Amino acid sequence: MTPRAFLFDIGNVLLKFDFKIAMRRLAEKGEVPDAVEVVARIDQIKLAYEDGQMDRATFLRGAFDVLRYRGTEAEFIAAWEDIFVPNEPMVALVEKLHGRFPLFLLSNTNDIHREYVFRHYPFFGCFKAGTYSYEARVSKPVKAIYETAQRQLGLVPAETFFIDDLLPNIEMARGLGFVTHHYHYDQHQALLTQLAGLGVK
Repeated sequence: MTPRAFLFDIGNVLLKFDFKIAMRRLAEKGEVPDAVEVVARIDQIKLAYEDGQMDRATFLRGAFDVLRYRGTEAEFIAAWEDIFVPNEPMVALVEKLHGRFPLFLLSNTNDIHREYVFRHYPFFGCFKAGTYSYEARVSKPVKAIYETAQRQLGLVPAETFFIDDLLPNIEMARGLGFVTHHYHYDQHQALLTQLAGLGVK
């Protein structure tokens, strides 16, 4: 059956990202010089932030504290934001689908990154709406965020094609009845082939 709606993950689907870029920049102005150690120290705070367990101000205070960061808040946010590169074949697909199908987002993310990508990448205007972990207060692959997306976005799983790069996220969606594709940006043609088989060209 041809899908009636599309649900996209953001990271490593629409945008490639590399947190190590941010960690190296943060290490330059902190007292934790090793980028690997920076990742280890900030990871738990980052996950809590993306789960909506803390607001931006609390996240920034916590990050500054564990990294002993000496830069400004603006410098921290600039480093935190600048980790993305558009996945051009996927951007082209979104623009092709736009106007033919309703397009939605389902992403584990935070308000800093959400605001940044909508500000910097115009193709995000193709999406009607989205469900985001920091607002839903739960992250994929927990069942509750998919249920929130269904309710918020008016999705019927059997009629919705979901694209994500992480297998646990795909397995949960598939178990809930979504049509799915486990995506890797080096194998974009596999997605196009699956869509063609469903009548989407």
